[in-house]
Amino acid sequence: MMLTLKPGTSKAQLDAISKKIEDLGFSPHITHGKEVTVIGVIGENAILTRDIFEAMDAVEAVTPISKPYKLVSREFKKDNTVIHLSHGVQVGAEHVIVMAGPCSVDTKERLLYTAEAVRAAGAKVLRGGAFKPRTSPYAFQGHGEKALRFLAEAGKLTKMPVITEVMNVNDVKLVEEYADVIQIGARNVQNFDLLKAVGKAKKPVLLKRGLATTIQEWLMSAEYIMTNGNYNLMLCERGIRTFETATRFTLDLNAIPVIRHLSHLPIIIDPSHGVGVREYIPSLAKAAVAAGADGLIIEVHPKPEEALSDGPQSLLPDQFAKLMAELRSIALAVGRAI
Repeated sequence: MMLTLKPGTSKAQLDAISKKIEDLGFSPHITHGKEVTVIGVIGENAILTRDIFEAMDAVEAVTPISKPYKLVSREFKKDNTVIHLSHGVQVGAEHVIVMAGPCSVDTKERLLYTAEAVRAAGAKVLRGGAFKPRTSPYAFQGHGEKALRFLAEAGKLTKMPVITEVMNVNDVKLVEEYADVIQIGARNVQNFDLLKAVGKAKKPVLLKRGLATTIQEWLMSAEYIMTNGNYNLMLCERGIRTFETATRFTLDLNAIPVIRHLSHLPIIIDPSHGVGVREYIPSLAKAAVAAGADGLIIEVHPKPEEALSDGPQSLLPDQFAKLMAELRSIALAVGRAI
């Protein structure tokens, strides 16, 4: 349930309410909105204690949250969440944030070349894989910590925040040391131990939708992260598995308005994985911006034929620059900017 506090509630009153919530065996989650402060009371059967909180002088209203997910819901937080990254990058604000770079980091030189190219075209965040979850055990699995060092250096040189994936609970602190944003990939969307671990991390998280995950299941996974204390969370639609074989996956652009309605979290679209075909990526990227996405994450590589993973879905730098120019017009038409 959600406690809406009266305007002018003191810190002492806020602390007393939080302590009462904890004494009852629940978790308090405090959100300071533009006009009011809200406390989420999270726990099984929390609504049964409603009368206790309604009797408190500082509580304006007690509202049940009907969704099975609580903290990620629009009921809990009316205002859109804006996530602040380094170098002044804000995800969920007016600008549509484009994250770009190679699927897998191969060489330091190519990574830096790509980082400079996407930055010049208007990308605000550098993406790159250091640990790669692959369907085949024989496929390239990533360069690990060496790739993390390359990413951190490229991000520093180009003044771009870095996003990269973590696959293992034991690697969360390592990735957090080098990256600005921790990515949870599609195959780990219901790895609950990993979700709890990044929930305790100090860096923002991007949570990708699973290959066959419903939107409710996806939001429940997001809830695992937020209930462990990390509110700096983005959701990423990256395509779902359907009967269609013409593309790698089916990019579910329905997710944009649905997430907008159900949740306050920023929604990012990954058209590269969504279709897996280079020629189709620009159309879907433009459609995503038109539909209201807060950001895009796009794979770019200077020599896709030599890429260690996902070469066929990687844009060349000049193709990416052309796409960015087209995206600016679309963003302007829907009241946003790139």
